[in-house]
This record gives sequence, structure tokens and C-alpha cells, in this order.
Amino acid sequence: MDGRLRIISMLCAAACASGTAHAQSSVTLYGILDTGIEYISHADPAGDKVIRMPGNTGELPSRWGIAGTEDLGGGLQAQFVLESGFNVSSGALNQGGREFGRQAWVGINSPYGLLSFGRQYVMTYYALSDADVFYPTIYGIPSFDAYLANARSDNTVAYKGTFHGLTIGATYSFGRDSAGTGNSPGQGTCVGSVPGDPVQCRQWTALLKYDSAYFGVAASYDEQRGGATAAVNFYDGATPFPITSRVDKDALAVVDAYVKIGSALKVGSGWVGRHVTTPSSNITSNLYFLDASYLLTPAVLLDAEVQRIINQDQDARATKVALRATYLLSKRTAVYAEGAYLFNSKKAAYSVSAGGASTPPFGQGQAAAMLGVRHSF
Repeated sequence: MDGRLRIISMLCAAACASGTAHAQSSVTLYGILDTGIEYISHADPAGDKVIRMPGNTGELPSRWGIAGTEDLGGGLQAQFVLESGFNVSSGALNQGGREFGRQAWVGINSPYGLLSFGRQYVMTYYALSDADVFYPTIYGIPSFDAYLANARSDNTVAYKGTFHGLTIGATYSFGRDSAGTGNSPGQGTCVGSVPGDPVQCRQWTALLKYDSAYFGVAASYDEQRGGATAAVNFYDGATPFPITSRVDKDALAVVDAYVKIGSALKVGSGWVGRHVTTPSSNITSNLYFLDASYLLTPAVLLDAEVQRIINQDQDARATKVALRATYLLSKRTAVYAEGAYLFNSKKAAYSVSAGGASTPPFGQGQAAAMLGVRHSF
């Protein structure tokens, strides 16, 4: 070890010793590995079927991460999360190849809430996470709108606090995506901040949510602005739709709720409205879901969901029915079987699966099924 490395090691040891003396800290390594075999009919414009190992998600997206907490005293905590998404079938990184593409943030937590800085989830994610039992799985609503599975942004300041069941949250991004559309499908590149023009590539979101032992309701608003560096932002079931000017706006709202009936049954429902406007045109879509989750036995969980999207401007509509059964082999390992069928209207070409490209011919339905295994640590 050379002199410089020796000095660095001594400083690190001193810092660690000091931290042990004055505060308690913890670092947790965690992760999910989830993959399987999927069948999809009419998986391309020629109508061919495909059998594959999906790369993006299964029952849950695969990931690993490090989360840390340090007690600062006086009710304050320093917190951080570094989280990486990856493709189990190939070992490649997801989120456009970023090392920590899912989350990378640091913040201060207090009795008044968490204030955090970095790449992190926006409030759309938290609005959907309880009412939608299929979010963000392979046959969930992200197959209709890819942004819903990638509801996070770069360069973001976030606040979220919960008080007696009521959660209030907000985010502000100075430049919502710095790494390209492969990083955040459905969101599109938009690098900020732009000198002299703070509106370009800006994103802000807000959340109001209430949860009790028996039910919960949530509402969120999410607004993205275009910019000169922006790429494709929205897919309407037929064609990509870019927002490339600061006056272009992509607004998304969520309203949903769930209720628990006894100890085994949970029913949820919600609406996702998206409106993309430019000086020359606009696109509006309304996405609805109704789901149920039933714990048949302590080891068997059954889920079902009906989804419906209506794109008014493009006359594109689709309905999907999804079913899933999960068997818990242990607290950390499960096997599952799930399937879905998608009905496309004449002018729609939505995909049944959020596990990668599988675009059918316009107006063609799709059937899909997957057998998978999931392990968490």
C-alpha cells in the first residue's frame, strides 16, 4: 500500500470510529431476482408468436440495492439509497445501462418528513403502489403506458411525510432525464438545467394519500415540460409523440383507492389520465383498472385485474384481463403462474406484456402467459 492509500485508510478508520462513538448507523444490502419463461401470441406486426425470457420484469422487476441510515440525534436521521435494476436473463443493467438507474439519493429524515436529493421516484409511483396489485408487473398497466413503470426522475428534490395516516409529498426536477429514452421509457430524454430557461425539461409532482387499517385513497399530479434535448415522450398505442419545446407539456393525474375485506381480500380501483399538449396538437388518454387480491392460504396468493385504456384523439382503445397465482415456498422464495389477454381496437397496437417489445398488428389481440420464480434477499 502506498503512502496516499495508507493515509486514506487511516482517515476512514478514524471517521468510522468517530461515528460509532457519537451515532448509530446501519447499512442494508437487499435485492430481488425474478425471471421465468413467457409465451406471447401475435408478438410482431407479422403475427408471429414468441417464447422468451423477458428482460424488464416478471412478477416484480429485478434489482439490488444498498440502503443506509445514521442517527444524528434530536430526531434527525441521514438516509441514502443506491438501487440498480438488472436483467436476470442476460446480466445486463436496465434503466439505460445506469449503475444505479432505479434510485440514487441522499437525504435527511425528521419527524416532519424526509427531504431527499438525487434520482428518485416521483409521486405517481406512490399513488399507484397500494391500490394497483399488478403494478408494476409484466401484465400490469405499464404495458399501456411505459412511463408508469419508470416513474422516477433525475436531478430531483423530494419531500414526503406521513402524519396519522395522511401522506403529503412533492418532487421538483431541474432536468428529468439525462440518459436517454432507453433509461426511462415513456418519459424521454430531457437534460437540464438549461441556462436562462428554467422551464425546459422541468418536472414536478405532488401527492395526497390516506391509509388506514381498512382502506386507502390517493391522488397525484405529474407535469413534465419539453425541451430542445427531449426525445420521444409518449406512446399512444399507435405512434410516438415527442415534446421538444419548453411550451410542450405532459400532464398525468392519478386517483385510486383500495379497501380490505377481512384479513384475506383486498380490492382496488383507479384512474390514470394523461394529457400531452403542444401548440399544434394534443393527445389524451384515460386508463382505468379494477383489481382484487385474495390470500387463499398462508402460502397461496391469487390476483386478478381488468384494465381499460381509451385514447380519444387517436381513436385507440384496448382492454386487458390479467390473472396470477403465487405460491410461497418460503418467506423469500416464490413461484408463480400468470396470464393475460389483450383486446385491441382497430386503430390500436398496444402490447399485452411490459417485458419488452412485442407489438402486435393494429387491431390484433394478444394472449400471454408466464411461469416464473422470484427470490428476495
